[in-house]
Formats: sequence, C-alpha cells, structure tokens
Amino acid sequence: MSARDWGAGARLGVTLLSVVPLRAERVDREAARRAMMLAPAVGLVVGGGAAVTLLVAGGLGYGRLLGAALAVAVGAALTRALHLDGLADLADGLGSRKPAEAALEIMKKSDIGPFGVATLVLALLIQVAALSSAPAPWAAALVAAVAGRLALPWACRAGVPSARPGGLGSLVAGSVPAGGVAAVTAAVLVAAGGLGFAADGPYGALRAAAAVVVALAAALATLRHAVRRLGGVTGDVLGALVEVATAAALLAQAVR
Repeated sequence: MSARDWGAGARLGVTLLSVVPLRAERVDREAARRAMMLAPAVGLVVGGGAAVTLLVAGGLGYGRLLGAALAVAVGAALTRALHLDGLADLADGLGSRKPAEAALEIMKKSDIGPFGVATLVLALLIQVAALSSAPAPWAAALVAAVAGRLALPWACRAGVPSARPGGLGSLVAGSVPAGGVAAVTAAVLVAAGGLGFAADGPYGALRAAAAVVVALAAALATLRHAVRRLGGVTGDVLGALVEVATAAALLAQAVR
C-alpha cells in the first residue's frame, strides 16, 4: 500500500474530524478505512490545541477550572462541535425509546431535545471538571483526545453494520480489519504511555495507559447498546463515541 494511499486517508481523516482546511483527494471506502485507522492521530491536533490553551491559561494566571473550560471549548471549536452534536442526537434517539426506524428519524432532525441537552451539559461538565483535576492537564488533554478517537476504528471494524444506507456510517462501517484495529490500539497505548511518562513519570505512564483502556471500554459499551437499539452505526453514533471515550479518559486521569 503506497504512501499516497495513506496520504489520501490522512487528508480525509483530518477533513472529517477537524476544522483544518485540507481538501480530501478521495472520498471512497478505501480512503475512509485509512481515515478511521488514522483517527487517533487527528486527536493530536485537537488535543494539541487544548494542551496549548491550558499552558497559555496557566501562564496568564488563570485558575485550573477556567483553563480547563477554555481548553474544552477550543477542542469543540477544532471539531466544529460535530462530535457533541452526535452525542446529543444519539441521546435523543435512544432516550425516545422508540423503535430503530423512528429513533433514527429523531436523530436526523436538526433540533435538540431534552435528552440531548441534558447529556451535552453533563458531558461538558464532566470533561471540564475532570480535566481541571488531572495532575498534568496538558498531557491529560492530549491522551484523552487520542483515546477518544481510538473508538472510531473499533466502531468501524469488520462485523459492525451501518444502521442505514447513505451517510458517513455506511461509508466507514465494517471497513477496518481486525489486524488494523489491533495495530492502532497498540500504537495508541504506547503513545499514551509515553505522554504520561513525560508528564508524570512511571505513574503518569500507567495512568495514561489505563485511561485508554477505560475510554475504550466506555465506548464499546455505548457502541453495543447503540447497535442493539439502532441496528448499526451512523455518523451521530461515531461522534457520540468520541465524546464518551474522551470523557472516560479524562475521568480516569483525574484519579490521583
């Protein structure tokens, strides 16, 4: 597989998952497969923005809570809040307790219902509070952003169906082979451990690696429930998984 093929996947991944203005060369299933495998790397862009915000806020004398709130806001801006939108839509769809077809129609609507609003508020509160409590917030932001996007190759692995034809879900569902998922997971664990070690020594490395495992467990539990209720994944489900995994990774790193 050529470097050009991986480059096309990387450009598509950055285009889909961030506001970085790259024009995707190809939008097909092969490029989408590589984009999902490279999704954790895109987390370095989002997490890097949050980490820089934390460092600047600290240099200006802002408190940890305000710095964390600004960092989470920057992360949302760098993703056009698309993952947050997916979280709200999934909450509304699942919260309705309607059959799959009706729940999917609710998720397609542009408005946000009470389940979505409550879920968004709670998710953001948890992320801000956990980030402000982490021993090394800048490293926690990076690890959480990468771990959050590790949910994507797992959700797009072979055997996970799309909930409906058309849209992002049908393009990427079932596209990532098991070997690719394993390789990406191993790379994320090593990278997270290295970040944690750089920030807080051996205990930081262990905490960061544990955060990846916790994030993945939370995402897979959410994925299982969504697939059971909706019949598969959609773009909204994928976005929601990123936010769920990110919050779980931050919570794990807030443990002192």
